[in-house]
Amino acid sequence: MTVFTTNQDLDAVRLRQAFGVFPSGVVAVAAEVDGALVGLAASSFTSVSLDPPLVSVSIANTSKTWPDLRRSAHVGVTVLAAHQGQVCRQLAGPVAHRFDGIPTSVTETGAVTLDDGLAMFDCSIYREVEAGDHTIVLLRLHAVEHSPDQDGGPLVFHRSTFGRLSA
Repeated sequence: MTVFTTNQDLDAVRLRQAFGVFPSGVVAVAAEVDGALVGLAASSFTSVSLDPPLVSVSIANTSKTWPDLRRSAHVGVTVLAAHQGQVCRQLAGPVAHRFDGIPTSVTETGAVTLDDGLAMFDCSIYREVEAGDHTIVLLRLHAVEHSPDQDGGPLVFHRSTFGRLSA
């Protein structure tokens, strides 16, 4: 039996370790802004609603990328495949090289998706909710494509490392 101690020191390291026991999928969020590809990786993606069709991502308030991304009329969300761990690292790296060598598609509304993802969504910002050191971004879906036959399943983030699901 676990006994909780009240008034614990809930420092960031302790919280990150506890949050890390819960695996999550990883997505790329991207758009074409002022003629350039802009994007980031997020491990906080979740479905929210079927009617209206909504998903959410949580973005750190310190993000230098989100202020540019949010200026686009539409953003693309790509569910990353298990073999795309390096792509995820690249999207978290230097801004100037985030899309080097990554095949992408751009919709007429400016949403950018990665061609090799498991599912791709064309979205617009529905609402933003401040939540501590992050902003929860609710995205309204306008189009969806998915690849049900792709081998390997989704990229999984667990205990600060990338992995894959196993049967």
